[in-house]
Amino acid sequence: MRLNEPVAEIRRTRAVAAQPQAIWDVLADFGAISAWADNVDHSCLLSPEAQDVGVCTTRRVQVGRNTLVEQITEFDPPSTLAYDVEGLPRWLRVNNRWTLTPSAGATAVALVSTVTVAGPLGRIVEGVVTRASAKTLDELLTGLARKLEGHRV
Repeated sequence: MRLNEPVAEIRRTRAVAAQPQAIWDVLADFGAISAWADNVDHSCLLSPEAQDVGVCTTRRVQVGRNTLVEQITEFDPPSTLAYDVEGLPRWLRVNNRWTLTPSAGATAVALVSTVTVAGPLGRIVEGVVTRASAKTLDELLTGLARKLEGHRV
């Protein structure tokens, strides 16, 4: 990776009518993202089940015909969870970071995706990649809110 490669940060925030610990419990059940994320067809832990979830825990995520491996890079209960996404084209690197902040009667859930696009076409494809990433973040936040709020959101 070169230092001058295009990097984009896509941020989405949503107020979820749940306490931070309840939200954390869903996010920290790292192998079960397919239970609440509509865009994920299947998920499971790749790390030994006896191991506590934390930094270096990995999961397999099936999104359509694409198989991704996500590895936790930051784990600070009950406020921050970050993970790298592998299995994308070699010219694309992604890190997702969830941050939970208590607010009056709800929790502000921020989801930030840091996207690095390598190669000579980096600047050209950056716009397409960031739009697709923004859509994915919106889908993840909607699924999380639906799981915790118990109704269609």
